[in-house]
Formats: sequence, structure tokens, C-alpha cells
Amino acid sequence: MPPANEAAVKALVDVLDLEEIDDDLFRGHSQDNGRGRSFGGQVAAQALMAGMRSVPGEFFVHSMHSYFLLPGDPTESIVYDVERIRDGRSFLTRRIVARQHGRSIYYMTANFHREEQGFEHQDVMPDVLPPEQGLDFLKRLRDRTDAEGQRLAQEWAAIEGRAVGHSLAGGLEEDPARPSRQRVWLKINGRLPDDPQVHLGAFTWASDISLLGAALAAHTLDHEQIQMASLDHAIWFHRPFRPDDWWLYDQVSPSAQGGRGLSIGRVFTRDGRLAATVAQEGIIRPPRD
Repeated sequence: MPPANEAAVKALVDVLDLEEIDDDLFRGHSQDNGRGRSFGGQVAAQALMAGMRSVPGEFFVHSMHSYFLLPGDPTESIVYDVERIRDGRSFLTRRIVARQHGRSIYYMTANFHREEQGFEHQDVMPDVLPPEQGLDFLKRLRDRTDAEGQRLAQEWAAIEGRAVGHSLAGGLEEDPARPSRQRVWLKINGRLPDDPQVHLGAFTWASDISLLGAALAAHTLDHEQIQMASLDHAIWFHRPFRPDDWWLYDQVSPSAQGGRGLSIGRVFTRDGRLAATVAQEGIIRPPRD
């Protein structure tokens, strides 16, 4: 692994390692990649790490729902305050608020479940090209000469990605009922520690990459002239997996309207297990003064 990637993955692991400053109160350090605001995936991942620090080890997170309220300041740390909403025998609920400069910038509600046996089924993984045959879209970002491309490449330096399908660019089977779709393979670009909580945090961080773009996949646009920002983010965690191995992000946008777009992503491991489902709505509109 090239040293630059190794450093980026180490920096990601460090970002997930929160400082405990009081009972159920944590501080997370930010990564400043020159974009003037904290990466939403970083804030979501740190909030989840804070919530996981407040539950017994036999419980695992099965869902999280969250809202981005204000842009985070990437030059300052973020404080995460965990509220213990419910402690049951099978399920626990936590509310996590991220604060900066005396203001709430992000809210998450996370639910935890004690492992148990139950009924099993899942969607079948679509037939797609392997990642080795996909387009390295992050390399295209790194090769861009504009400042935003360089900043995005720096922000996402800990991830490796391959595009294998797009509504306009091709690589997808015909489906007129779903006009805005894209598929990408992603993985953390280096080996993570063998800590399941780090895996969950790293995946949450990476789940914010490319998903909102599915809401623009049906439109021929200059993406550099589009204002995009996440409004909310939800994840349902189905089965454990390692995000430092390739996973398919099968994304579809059922609707875009009124300056907002909704995207839903199914996450499959390379051997076909449905690991998670992610949903996100965000702003997609021309820039405003």
C-alpha cells in the first residue's frame, strides 16, 4: 500500500478514536481538507462511535437515523453528548448530539439489539462487473486540476472506488421504472484493526461517499455547478462485514424535486451478502449567492 494511502487510513482510524471527557460525553477531532466544512461521513461516524461506547458489548447497532443541522467547522474538535433514551432487555436506544461553538450541528438516534435467532432472507446481489474492471473515479478526482477536485480527493483519500454502472454512462441493465441509478465498488484503502466497532465507524464514514450522486445520475449536468449537501442519513446494519474488503454500493434515486434528491443504497459484500441499507436526502440545486 502506498505510504499516502497508509497515512490516510491511519488518520481515519485516529478520527474514530474519541476522547472521553465525562460520562457519555466525548470529543472527536476533525479532519480539515480545505472544503470549509466537516465531512458529513466523519460527523456521522464519530457520533456512532460515541453511541457504541455507551452500550454493553453484547449489543450491536442495527440502525441509525440522523440529521445534519449546520456545517461543522473542520478546524475545531466536535463534542458528542450521548443520551440514554431506553435500556431494554433486547433493544437499547441512544440519542447523540454533536455540538460545536455552543450550537448543535448534528443529531443521531441509534438503536442497538442483542443478538438472537430469527427468520432469514435477503435481496439477491445484482450481476455486476468486478471492481478490477471498474472505472477508478477517485483517480479521476485526483487528476482534476480544479481546487474542488483536489479537495475531494484529499477528503476521500482513505477510500478506493470503482464505478461499474450509471444511468447515462452505461453498464446497467435497462430499467425504465428506475431512471436514476449508479453502482460503485468501495473499500477502505488499507487494513483496519480487527475491532468490529472500528469497522462500523469506518463504513459509516464511507457510506456518505457518492450516494447523493445517484440523485443526479439521470441528468446531464456540470456537477461542478451543482450545490450538493446532505440533509439526513440513515443506515440499517444487516450483517457484519469488513469495509476494508470490496463492497458493492447499489444506488437508486426514486425521486428528485424542489431542490432535493433522495438516494437509497444497498450494500453487498463481494460474496453476495446484503450487509446494509443506506438512505440519504440532500440538496441538489444550482449554487445560490
